Amino acid sequence: MTRKEIRAFFKTYHEAMSRLDAVTIAAHHAAEGLLESPWAGTVKGRDAIEQVHRAWFEAFPNATFESKELLIDSNRVAWLLHVAGTDVGGFMGLAPTGKPFQFPVVSLCTIEDGHIERIRRVYDFTGLLIQLRVLKAKPL
Repeated sequence: MTRKEIRAFFKTYHEAMSRLDAVTIAAHHAAEGLLESPWAGTVKGRDAIEQVHRAWFEAFPNATFESKELLIDSNRVAWLLHVAGTDVGGFMGLAPTGKPFQFPVVSLCTIEDGHIERIRRVYDFTGLLIQLRVLKAKPL
């Protein structure tokens, strides 16, 4: 894919995230694509990737995803986002906390044949749990 095509690809991916559209997000991934994240671990295949997104959107139905920067190096992409929302649907089998959260995310992607072959999301999962008050931390 050209740089222009990759930018357009991630624009439609971002639009699907903004609509909380797990089906369209999964369609951007290769049939046997990998998704790695601190919360979901490693999952393989479009169906599993769709389920990860459905679970996230159910926990955080007001989630917002602000695209900050897209760095392209051939078929490798680093996508910087800012994620925010409120735990109103329950997270990881826990009751909803009603607490807001926000954090930056870096998604490291490999694109093959017009789809995401691998995406590795890097973010402060412990910080998210602290914001949701699922995990307690002592101030320094």
